[in-house]
Amino acid sequence: MSDNVFEIPDASEVVNAPGNPPVPPGAFLLELVPVPVSDLDRAIAFYRDQAGFALDVDVRPAEGVRIVQLTPPGSACSISLTEGVQPLALPPGAMRGLHLVVADIEQARTQLVERGVEVGPVEDMGGVLYAYFADPDGNTWCLQHMPWR
Repeated sequence: MSDNVFEIPDASEVVNAPGNPPVPPGAFLLELVPVPVSDLDRAIAFYRDQAGFALDVDVRPAEGVRIVQLTPPGSACSISLTEGVQPLALPPGAMRGLHLVVADIEQARTQLVERGVEVGPVEDMGGVLYAYFADPDGNTWCLQHMPWR
């Protein structure tokens, strides 16, 4: 194994899942946002069981390395939770204001609250509605009401 934990496969070895949209020429698709946490199992429980994210990946590709990927419902962008990956190391709770766009903020807020997430009240910020919450490490999120999307 090389010093690089992450080996890039030959493109001919990669199989595209049928549901994955193509990447149009010139596009820069945001695919993955690292979210720094102190306890991966606690964070998985929060994001999967309370926030309703799908657990897509939970692997240990090398000794002391764990990579977890979760995707919010309906999102094309996922989050990653890692340990032992120095290029992604940030202090737990360092992410601020990650947005989750929703069509019905009251319904989305109620759903999270019913799952045990402490979500603040809906706030009108000049015609745009937001509701804020945090994960157990203090990374902050907001629901953003965008019914036209």
